[in-house]
Amino acid sequence: MEATLSCIARHGLTGATVRRITDEAGVTAGLVRHYFGSKDELITNAYSYFVGQLTDEAEERARQSKGDPAEQLRQFLLANMTTPNLSEEKVSLWAAFVGRVRYEAPFADIHREGYRDFLAVLETLIEPVLVLHGLPAGSTACRRHAIALNGLIDGLWVEGSLNSGLFSRAILPDLILEASERLLGLPAGSLSGPEHEQ
Repeated sequence: MEATLSCIARHGLTGATVRRITDEAGVTAGLVRHYFGSKDELITNAYSYFVGQLTDEAEERARQSKGDPAEQLRQFLLANMTTPNLSEEKVSLWAAFVGRVRYEAPFADIHREGYRDFLAVLETLIEPVLVLHGLPAGSTACRRHAIALNGLIDGLWVEGSLNSGLFSRAILPDLILEASERLLGLPAGSLSGPEHEQ
């Protein structure tokens, strides 16, 4: 999958030929056909892998955190604003795949499932933080916060990954934490305060 993603990032979906992918992976085209049947099936599987990878990397960083619920949410947010999730290659991959979501059912299904998974992780991380601060933490409130926070993450992730030079990527960690505090109605410093510095 990594070789497929690497080729798509460098050459786009059309330029990521089976030959380029197999050369990159050091395998034969016959092996690819055996496991995937076609280039389309390989590309579909690569998209599923990629979507899962983005969520898994951020979730793992939150899970490894030894801190309280606020620290776990903080680490999840930071994982999306720093490498490896924040990169020109990853946003290039996302852009290559997302155009297919509207027109191809397998891509739409993968996108929908990946979005559900990301929201579920966010809801799980948001709920105990809201409880900790005495804020409404029912399933509807957590879902709405997760949707809004996902929009914030997506926007900053795309613009930060593009690295257009309009702002320094270095501001993104503080920006996501401060904006998330406001969005969730948390006291200033709940996620971004000095007690969280490492």
